[in-house]
Amino acid sequence: MFQNRLINIMLIILVALTLVGVLALVLYTQVFQDSDPEGEPTIDQVLERSVETDEITTNLLSNHIIRSQFVIQLENDNAKDEFEKRSFQIENIIIQELSDMSASDFQGSEGIQQLEDRIRNEINQLMEDGDVIQVYMNQRVIQ
Repeated sequence: MFQNRLINIMLIILVALTLVGVLALVLYTQVFQDSDPEGEPTIDQVLERSVETDEITTNLLSNHIIRSQFVIQLENDNAKDEFEKRSFQIENIIIQELSDMSASDFQGSEGIQQLEDRIRNEINQLMEDGDVIQVYMNQRVIQ
């Protein structure tokens, strides 16, 4: 290659160190990095950031009574803290939304999904430190 043997040895060492550095960088970024923080949360994270409401009993528009309970998944811990402080406002929103519905609105899954979406949107307008990700109706009894 070059006439000077010392330059050849220095170039070989530099190339070897560069390859080791690139290999270390690739291993660090691909293997040792945690999973994508913007990805789907694990079930443990969902449970940590979820709040179950008290059982709510109210009249429906069709003169029926509904007893319901919701689980609300929040974006982060700050949102969960704010949600717990605003529990009376949240229950008021839920009662208002239920009062505008009739018993026939609960016949299919579409009516329940629409209720969950409306509750989520109303709560998100109220929240300052985070958002509601999902609302789950986990109990309902209509009489």
